[in-house]
Amino acid sequence: MDTLGIPGLIVVAVIILYLLNSIKILREYERGVIFRLGRILPQPKGPGLILVFRPFDSMVRTSLRQEVLEVPPQDVITRDNVTLKVNAVITLRVLDPTRAVMEVTNYVYQTSQFAQTTLRSVLGEVELDELLSHRDSLNMRIQTIIDQRTEPWGVKVVSVEVKQVDLPESMLRAMAKQAEAEREKRSKVIHAEGEFAAAERLVEAADLLAKQPVTLQLRYLQTLTEIGVEKNTTIIFPLPIEIMSLLNKFTSNVHNPAHPEERT
Repeated sequence: MDTLGIPGLIVVAVIILYLLNSIKILREYERGVIFRLGRILPQPKGPGLILVFRPFDSMVRTSLRQEVLEVPPQDVITRDNVTLKVNAVITLRVLDPTRAVMEVTNYVYQTSQFAQTTLRSVLGEVELDELLSHRDSLNMRIQTIIDQRTEPWGVKVVSVEVKQVDLPESMLRAMAKQAEAEREKRSKVIHAEGEFAAAERLVEAADLLAKQPVTLQLRYLQTLTEIGVEKNTTIIFPLPIEIMSLLNKFTSNVHNPAHPEERT
């Protein structure tokens, strides 16, 4: 130690401090893109312990985890001229840290800007009903377009989800009226189908009763039994079916006499 002297100790201490300051620890999901004398190294460093010798080296940390990017609400005019506000959520991750650093200044900001324009252009080509009912296919279409744009940057768009569609109040009222009219239409159709089915059954019952007149008498007695069970003040006068038959014959003879000259 005496042979080094104070200057030597200072130099050793500076070297030790420099080496300690050069030690960097990268987490499992992090990669370090190293620029040595201004030139980028072919492969990123990490994870674990790496050495960055400043000022010759500089490092840019890049995360490989998925990032969620919220696209702010965009004013969209659909193909059927409906104005609405739409926002979306984009999930992306870095696959190639080197290209993500070299190709773009800020891949998150540029992805956000391109997503806004893509959202307006794609949704502006569809009608409102398609936007509301086929949202999955539209999400896939937007994702494909954005992913093709970000692929040269080494960034993968994992998913795109249209988060919320804000409709104007007038359109909400119009859609409510349309839904109400559709429900009423279905109700009338179902009621008409029920009436038609009931009419068919009544025709079949009438044919059966016409073939067997005794069944009409039995049905008459069954009706009397059902009425008699209830506690009410209804008074019933049973009228035999034969009397109704005689009245029908008499009525037919009056309207269709055998000798028309007798009427004069």
